[in-house]
Amino acid sequence: MSDTRELDGLRVALVLGTVAGGVGKHVRSVARLLAGRGARVLVCGPASTEELFGFAGVGVRFAEIDIADRPRPLSDARAVARLRSLLRGAGVVHAHGLRAGALAVTACARIAPGPLRFSRGGPPLVVTLHNAVIAGGRTAAVYGALERVVARGATRVLGVSPDLEERMRTLGARSVGHAIVPAPAPQAPPGPAVRADLRAELDVGDRPLIVTVGRLAEQKGLPTLLDASRAWAGRTPPPLVAIVGDGPLEGELRARIEAEDLPVRLLGRRPDVPGLLAASDVAVVPSVWEGQPLVVQEILRAGRPLVATRVGGIPGMVGAGERPADGAAGGPLLHGPESEAALLVPPGDADALERAVSRVLDDPALAARLASAAAQRSALLPGEDDAVDQLAALYLELADARF
Repeated sequence: MSDTRELDGLRVALVLGTVAGGVGKHVRSVARLLAGRGARVLVCGPASTEELFGFAGVGVRFAEIDIADRPRPLSDARAVARLRSLLRGAGVVHAHGLRAGALAVTACARIAPGPLRFSRGGPPLVVTLHNAVIAGGRTAAVYGALERVVARGATRVLGVSPDLEERMRTLGARSVGHAIVPAPAPQAPPGPAVRADLRAELDVGDRPLIVTVGRLAEQKGLPTLLDASRAWAGRTPPPLVAIVGDGPLEGELRARIEAEDLPVRLLGRRPDVPGLLAASDVAVVPSVWEGQPLVVQEILRAGRPLVATRVGGIPGMVGAGERPADGAAGGPLLHGPESEAALLVPPGDADALERAVSRVLDDPALAARLASAAAQRSALLPGEDDAVDQLAALYLELADARF
């Protein structure tokens, strides 16, 4: 770790909107470690973020500001005005997410003549993009405009996956880099007794246990997982698919599970995800898009066989190679001996997902190789100190360039 005196006195403002678990946990970790290195940290966000993540409990100041998850003109105008006041005198501003980034750009910069052009004058502004825009129609057009605001107005844009970085370069961002978003440091790994207790709680018996962890939202590809579960129901014995998390699709998913009698159970939000992963036979990430999902890092740390979609930042996280697992172009990827950390399938392809998971369940040797490679791969992933090393160097660079 770098010398804690390096950030002594630097005023850092972190801005975030309405966020789910991954982004909030990351910002909380960053805030805590920056404060530990001597920075004066202010976190600006909705009251719900303080309730969920407890920033005040890690030695930083929290200021409530209403940044909703969707554009709301009057509310956004008030948010910009409040941000302008809160960010006055900040040495560096770092916004997380597209909405927070666009509002922070507007609050920090003066608009110059011409469309979407911003003049300098406020504090240096870093924006980390944690998610891709996957909506269509009018919503996509609105978020496309916000992307252009961020690209033109931010001093530095960080993306959690190569496609986000390339998108910002295409839109003319002046400086683009890769964001390090590690999962928080793990506690002691669950022992065999935890695995046994959780399998007993779920009444799994000798059935295979397939675990998915994520918000019950469109991005997570859960309808595809349910499609695949229909085929798994015909196996002997049929696996149990356990989905951990809550979200807006809960009612729709539950209704479909009951109507089709699928071997799927919704467990809701759980505090014992490491234990559930340890209890699983295979972990599945069926998402339509992901950046650097914390759950993939947690699965790798748990040393569990992983089947995931080949999207966003996932291939880089698992050390993706180019050789299809089944020898056919477009098939699931099975990586070389030093990076055999996952089987990857196309998003939205229930048949490919079903086949990949079935391969793991049918081939104990493959499952063991994947599990071992996952644990090895996890040791190569950056940690929380690496993320803060990156940000501390960036903040000092931008603060020095300002004067």
